[in-house]
Amino acid sequence: MTTEIKVPVLPESVADATIATWHVQVGDKVSRDQVLVDIETDKVVLEVQALSDGVMTDISQAEGATVLGEQVIGILSEGASEATAPATESKSDAAAPAAAPAAATGSVQVIDIEVPVLPESVADATVATWHVAEGDTVTVDQNLVDIETDKVVLEVVAQANGVIGKIIHVEGDTVLGAQKIGELNAGATASAAPAAAAEEAISSDELAGPSVRRLMTEKGLTANDVVGTGKGGRISKEDVEAAANKPKAAPAKAAAPAPAAQASAALGERTQKRVPMTRLRKTIATRLLEAKNSTAMLTTFNEVNMKPIMDLRKQYKDVFEKTHDTRLGFMSFYVKAVTEALKRYPAVNASIDGDDIVYHNFFDISIAVSTPRGLVTPVLRDADQLSMAGIENGIRALAIKGRDGKLTMDEMQGGNFTITNGGVFGSLISTPILNLPQAAILGMHKIQDRPMAVDGKVEILPMMYLALSYDHRLIDGKESVGFLVTIKELLEDPTRLLLNI
Repeated sequence: MTTEIKVPVLPESVADATIATWHVQVGDKVSRDQVLVDIETDKVVLEVQALSDGVMTDISQAEGATVLGEQVIGILSEGASEATAPATESKSDAAAPAAAPAAATGSVQVIDIEVPVLPESVADATVATWHVAEGDTVTVDQNLVDIETDKVVLEVVAQANGVIGKIIHVEGDTVLGAQKIGELNAGATASAAPAAAAEEAISSDELAGPSVRRLMTEKGLTANDVVGTGKGGRISKEDVEAAANKPKAAPAKAAAPAPAAQASAALGERTQKRVPMTRLRKTIATRLLEAKNSTAMLTTFNEVNMKPIMDLRKQYKDVFEKTHDTRLGFMSFYVKAVTEALKRYPAVNASIDGDDIVYHNFFDISIAVSTPRGLVTPVLRDADQLSMAGIENGIRALAIKGRDGKLTMDEMQGGNFTITNGGVFGSLISTPILNLPQAAILGMHKIQDRPMAVDGKVEILPMMYLALSYDHRLIDGKESVGFLVTIKELLEDPTRLLLNI
């Protein structure tokens, strides 16, 4: 007999809900009243429990799916757990439980979890984040660990279904390409482990639902601080309240305070936190210092009236988005103007290699992107061959990959010229630092209404400062100023970009 697992009836003011967390998988044995899934609305988290003992045979709505009240999201086969057991069992079979794990692991294959092969320019990497722990059940292609280089984050995924064995290198360890950092027991299942080990591996997520975990966080408690009175040791809100109201035992009087304790007391409430630099942050620091110390860097400024572009966007943004399925932003205008200016001033599109000047006959533009890990500069390839929509889509794709840590080494390397837009954060003017080995970088800034003199009259116009930092060893003042003026003229009269004049 099967039982449908349904979303609870939602309140009248709640239109739909979201599958927050499945606590079971297809094939798992469950017991009556066990929490199977958490359903999250915009107000509360609802727990769906098993109505009987059985086995999960289907999960039709995965985590993150939007569901309606009383919608079927899974199937539970009642009594299936008993049906899978042997028909007869006697005390003489006492050795059977001990033999079961051996039988279950008979087809287990140990697969090494290794660091991906690193590019030639990358000497080593750091174990950034383990997403699993020893004993966790994993599925094929599940992300196990993030490996951070000085440029990108590489994901290591499971090659097969199984259970995580040993974790050899923990977070923060420095590792080499193709180095073994852990083991995956392919074909193993969590049920093959002894019962006592399984109990030790129960996580706080299994002992408490999202609403209970949220309450524990508010009270400053962990699962170890709370005694669960529910079935299987599950923690309820009442258990959390009881633990929060429990008087704390007075600390034993120490004979002599430790130095760390003395330092803490001296600080009082003025606390501080010390964390090591990430590999990316260290690389950024090194490269910026190198740019400052190894180049003759100079910055020249100008300003541009953005009203023509703003009027153009206002007139065509809806039809542009409808036609190309992407919004019309400012960056496509900036990239187009920069590309045309680079064609007119080849020295700005060049770089120094030893005693040689390398002139590039292609236009790969680096776009500075702010990510949770730090500033990165992915490259928009062959910008001169892209349409406005192609530029917008390309920049959007790179920004999303940067945010999610999905940028590849190829997308990060190269680039002849960099555009950085501090205006999105409110910067009015700045002096950007060169992105070596490039010879120049253009800083865009906040568009701000200012009074300007136009034909002897004062007008309020949306103005933006431009800042061009360049290597004076390669680029003279005449070229740098001419390059910046060209960008100004193209942006103030965007039709020239279309007519290529």
